[in-house]
Amino acid sequence: MKSLYRFLLFLGQFVTLGLAVAFVVSVVSPRLVERVRQRFAAPAATESPATQPPSVARSAPEHAGSAVEAGPDGNAVTVSYAAAVARAAPAVVSITANKVVSTRQVLVPSNPVLQRMFPGIQIGPTRTQRQQSLGSGVIVSPDGYVVTNNHVIQGAEDIQVVLYDGSATSARVIGTDADTDLAVLKIDTPHPPSIAVADKTPLSVGDVVLAIGNPFGLNRTVTLGIVSALGRQLNLSAQQNASTYTDFIQTDAAINQGNSGGALVNAYGELVGINSDIFSPSGGNIGIGFAIPVNTAKAVLDQIVAHGRVIRGWLGAEYADVNVLQNSGTTHAVAIVGIYEKGPAALAGLKPGDVLFTLDGKPIASQLELRNHEAGLAPGTQVRLTGERNGTPFSLTATLQERPQRQASG
Repeated sequence: MKSLYRFLLFLGQFVTLGLAVAFVVSVVSPRLVERVRQRFAAPAATESPATQPPSVARSAPEHAGSAVEAGPDGNAVTVSYAAAVARAAPAVVSITANKVVSTRQVLVPSNPVLQRMFPGIQIGPTRTQRQQSLGSGVIVSPDGYVVTNNHVIQGAEDIQVVLYDGSATSARVIGTDADTDLAVLKIDTPHPPSIAVADKTPLSVGDVVLAIGNPFGLNRTVTLGIVSALGRQLNLSAQQNASTYTDFIQTDAAINQGNSGGALVNAYGELVGINSDIFSPSGGNIGIGFAIPVNTAKAVLDQIVAHGRVIRGWLGAEYADVNVLQNSGTTHAVAIVGIYEKGPAALAGLKPGDVLFTLDGKPIASQLELRNHEAGLAPGTQVRLTGERNGTPFSLTATLQERPQRQASG
């Protein structure tokens, strides 16, 4: 009986000691306990791999060095984008554009009837005053080329660029393109940090993006969001920074005044867009911002560096989308609403009201697609157009000219 009692006492002490050791280990090293639990649970999990939830992190440490930890389910979770910011932020600069504007005193009649007839009468001598605009830019090459928005530096007589390390330098304008609201500057700082361009990495709705810039003069500000939509076609005709050829990236990353021209980067710190516009009834951020795709910016940069301007093919017509056409066999086409005198369309015999179906045998889905297609062709290129006039099919050839340079207002 005594031997049984001693055995039970020994067993109780052994179990108590084991529980005490397990408690101490769980407090000191909970991850060790988690790994042991997952190791013994792995055989059961591998029996049904289809039930495993997908990883929530698209980035990998070897790609961008983002901070990645194992979540409760063992999958990788990105907990910091500090590595992406460290990679991209040094190439984002603050831009101060100074210009002199002329103003005159405006007299507004007190009579409501006269106000409608004469909304404002300029009187007195012309006065000049200095204006300063703030924006952002991105260094895209070790040679010191900086891409920003045209509306940031438009009309400026002096442009100052503040680099990431706080040093300031002057910049000169290499060229501008009002049709995409882009401008290329040049700084003479030797070997400035330049950003990596994600021109080969496809962007998808839902991807994490970071907006880096200079909102309200607050240098090196970073905001986080996702890609909300791609291929946005905006009606910005009422704004001075109207863009003719851009299908925008929409994001909810905060973009405010001063962010224009700054970088939109992916989770790896690679440039995917140039921040440009916001939609806001009040002028502040409401989570609807727009960026110019990096492929568009790169194409404009290459042409401006090579030619000092962007050279585009031009048909010499204005278009409107037509969604449904009866008796035509197509659901998408483009109607001509205006013809420029002595332009390629006029010389080829096109008229307002004509509906275009194909260009060089390819269906025309929208006016933006047609405009981008003709812009990508060299002046002097002959194109074959098919369409319909008053219900009668036609086919003709037009020779593209160089599109006249558009001057942005303001």
